[in-house]
Amino acid sequence: MTSFPELGSHSPIPWTNAATVWRALLALAVVFVMLATTGWTAVRSHKAPADPRTASVKAWLHGSVGGVPLPSPGSEPTTLARFFTSLTGGQRERLAERYPLVVGNLAGAPTALRYRANRIALAQARTVERRRSHDSALTPSGRYEAARRMHRFESLLAPDRQVLAFDPTGAGRVAEVFGDLDRAERVSVVVPGVDTNVLTFEKSQRAYSAPVGMARSLYAAERKASPATGTAVIAWADYTSPAGVGMDAATGKLAAEGALRLRKLVRALPGESKISLFCHSYGSVVCGVAARDLSPRVTDVAVAGSPGMRADRASDLRSSARIWAMRDADDWIQGVPHMEVGGLGHGADPVSAAFGARVLSASDARGHAGYFAPGTTSLANFAGIGVGAPASVRCARDGSDCTADLRPDPVAPAV
Repeated sequence: MTSFPELGSHSPIPWTNAATVWRALLALAVVFVMLATTGWTAVRSHKAPADPRTASVKAWLHGSVGGVPLPSPGSEPTTLARFFTSLTGGQRERLAERYPLVVGNLAGAPTALRYRANRIALAQARTVERRRSHDSALTPSGRYEAARRMHRFESLLAPDRQVLAFDPTGAGRVAEVFGDLDRAERVSVVVPGVDTNVLTFEKSQRAYSAPVGMARSLYAAERKASPATGTAVIAWADYTSPAGVGMDAATGKLAAEGALRLRKLVRALPGESKISLFCHSYGSVVCGVAARDLSPRVTDVAVAGSPGMRADRASDLRSSARIWAMRDADDWIQGVPHMEVGGLGHGADPVSAAFGARVLSASDARGHAGYFAPGTTSLANFAGIGVGAPASVRCARDGSDCTADLRPDPVAPAV
């Protein structure tokens, strides 16, 4: 197993030769610098002048309802769910209106209430950015960025959007649901990679390389694959991803922080639906760290274009979920050294035979950003997993059978 210095563990690999260590680190550094000019595109992080979510949380912690103090936003989803169940409809609505940036992000709050709270928060954030877009104290580029954020928030406020999480702080975090989350039998969570923020959450060009396009495409493919199955897909950009290529992208610090948020999301999903994770690029690092303590409701973890899962073998993930991996032959991520030294790098290649994942075909995925494009084998494979029909997938053409020894999905525990 690879090391997790960000989680306080140490590497068991006996790197006793200093020259070997130096060569490995140099190789990693050179490759990441090369990829910075050919693969990932750096996006500078937006730094807001204030932190509205922190202010909202502070106000919440001093608030009460019916004379009873409000619970900590960090409480377990089951605790928060019981709290909201104890309230009247009017009390829930008033909390959403007074503390939208808290209620909209509470794992355990009713789904519809979170949607309602995030619409309020988005409208408020849009007003802030509209003012900033005309603020003469800002530079022209600052006003331009404010206008871009204003338009993004307007888009997210469209009547058909279901925003499950929203935080405008910094570069911003957001999650959106496609389908009926409360009634779904199967829930798929799309976990994207680097340079994911509110501005890159959806794109007009290369739409299927952005979280919204990925999730919308997967949702359509799942409905086509099994019309009778109730499905929902979450575009989950509710973690802080690395901005471009640098130390954050080469280490697991942000992945460890994201994994905690991903685990909490999974624990808070309503009902008894089975859950699949679809993890792209650095998102697969997040999923690899999260896999070590996931709810048994998660039946499958599928990674595409992965730089590694912070593990030497699939068994090191210690997960009851099936582990799937795919990579297109033209994906530049294959040039990343699949190793880990002192926290730098993300471990073994998930599509290698030694890793032990079930390797899927991605023959027509069209490079690093094309795995969710409509009509591709990669998307059809994801859809088959997402609707609970893993035996329908196409395996990679390496002589192995990725569907061997498939067992029925475990029964999800009652929530």
